[in-house]
Amino acid sequence: MLARHGASSIAALTSALPREYVHKSAHSEVLLTGCRAVGADEYAITAQWPRTHSFYTPVAGRHDPLLLAESVRQAIPLLSHIAYEVPFGHRQIWDTFSYSVNPDALVVGPTPADITLHVRCSGITRRGSRLAGLSMHVTATRDGELLGTAEAAFTNQPPAIYQRLRGGYADLEQVAARALPLAPPLAPPLAPRRVGRDRFHDVVLAPSGSTHRTLLRTDLNHPILFDHPVDHAPGMLLLEAVRQGAYGCAFPRQGVLTDMEIRFFRYAELNSPCWIETSPVTEEPTDRLPVRVAAHQDGAVVFTATATVTTTTADAPAHTCAAA
Repeated sequence: MLARHGASSIAALTSALPREYVHKSAHSEVLLTGCRAVGADEYAITAQWPRTHSFYTPVAGRHDPLLLAESVRQAIPLLSHIAYEVPFGHRQIWDTFSYSVNPDALVVGPTPADITLHVRCSGITRRGSRLAGLSMHVTATRDGELLGTAEAAFTNQPPAIYQRLRGGYADLEQVAARALPLAPPLAPPLAPRRVGRDRFHDVVLAPSGSTHRTLLRTDLNHPILFDHPVDHAPGMLLLEAVRQGAYGCAFPRQGVLTDMEIRFFRYAELNSPCWIETSPVTEEPTDRLPVRVAAHQDGAVVFTATATVTTTTADAPAHTCAAA
């Protein structure tokens, strides 16, 4: 259903959107630029990707595909607020997320990339009058060319229910005062080149004694991944951990993370070690390397994922899943 205020007020959002609608603190991190209803539970959302970014950095002349993931992430609160009448203060929690991109459409051009997300919403559930959850099916285009597709399913929780789900973790002051001082110290990172990064500051994995197991680094001072105070590891940090784990398996090959599927089972807490385990789906050396990734914390599974690296060095040696 459309919001009671009608499609005309949705269509009025046609310039850089207020950061509150996409749950960002920094105006510079807002990727979405407009939104209009095109049918019942269907929307066209526009975005602009910068030619370069401090964290989602172009590699080999291509935009970072996680810009698509972040654009979809921003579309979740945007549509929740303007199309489904979700009040500010409610939490949208990912259940599943997936994307697939066309690497040829990621080439950086002479100007910022103008993107359109064609979003169809399904599986819409409500508790009384409020939104309880839905699934988004996204087709992304760039100048009329297919850029990729994505799907995201999420639930919407009002503050009272979120408080019951999270207990003391829902109180950010308590988290800051009690939980975070007990958190393990930030471990030294993996070598950036092994995980597709050029700065130690942007590496979210630390080595362990196993080549298939790394430790999640939750750097609360990272200006992009921790744009605002949170009570658990944010979803985009976990997606970055999946990406870096997959790149570690592909090393020394280099490529683009063209596909990802992830299912979330529980929150990744900030005050306990979270282990990232990786294994290649196949040992056959091809230009597409799918990698299984799983996160474990306190004896429970946080998420499972499959990520595919489409390599750009055809004659590179086979993968090793090295973590050192």
